Amino acid sequence: MKTVCVIGSGTMGNGIAHTFAQFGCTVHLVDIRQDALQRAVQTIEKNLERQAQKGSIHAALKSETLARITTFTELEKACATADIVIEAASEQLQIKTQIFKDLDAICKPGTILATNTSSISITQLAAATNRPQDVIGMHFMNPVPVMKLVEVIRGYKTSDATCNAVMELSKHLHKIPVEVRDYPGFVANKILMPMINEAVYTLQEGVAGVTEIDTVMKLGMAHPMGPLQLADFIGLDVCLSILEVLQKGYGQPKYAPCPLLVNMVRAGHLGVKSGMGFYEYKPGIKELKVSPFIH
Repeated sequence: MKTVCVIGSGTMGNGIAHTFAQFGCTVHLVDIRQDALQRAVQTIEKNLERQAQKGSIHAALKSETLARITTFTELEKACATADIVIEAASEQLQIKTQIFKDLDAICKPGTILATNTSSISITQLAAATNRPQDVIGMHFMNPVPVMKLVEVIRGYKTSDATCNAVMELSKHLHKIPVEVRDYPGFVANKILMPMINEAVYTLQEGVAGVTEIDTVMKLGMAHPMGPLQLADFIGLDVCLSILEVLQKGYGQPKYAPCPLLVNMVRAGHLGVKSGMGFYEYKPGIKELKVSPFIH
């Protein structure tokens, strides 16, 4: 697969584009906003520079990688010649469904239509197309250039050929693919999100504070990052969205989002991306400080 189209230039999209370009693919990165694309390329350049400084890539690979990425604001131009398209747009069913309808009309026969969704049904997205056999989940972990796991999710009608191709492609990217079935949250978020939700409940109920909860999980369970800091990193709005998908999909009260999490999202405190979540995030300050809004 020589030409890859990545839809969405946010945190996941630019990380996916970075990774494919680093491993020799021609990448078409598409977004509806030119300024978002400019920020994405700047982020990729900065992350490549960090890799070069750490010695994980040769310095020459930075310019080679950037040269393989072309940005687009028009979906048709970006995707028409792609061998695989990876959708990394907002985690909203309506947006993703429309994208897959558009891709079905634009892409050449045999193009693999993949989604980086963290919880939405692959089967449901595939049903928006006339080629469900070519639709699959390719769920990367954040940060994409660093994390090894790729959840490969088969929809109800995903073909063996599509699944095998994505498994091999993931290995080409030096990732470790794990094939899973198409159920809400798949594996990663079916387990992770209830843990994060329970951590928020633990905070809301006054059992312990933010740093205390995170410290217990880091030191006691050997987690590299506490669940509340991880939630900030993922985005509290994304966590809420996934929990809502889990609650609706399984119909079980254990997936009900904690009211504190709901209120924080309503207040616009989304974590790292908004500068405020369970912790404060200010440019140039690396030391974590608990949000003054957390009582």
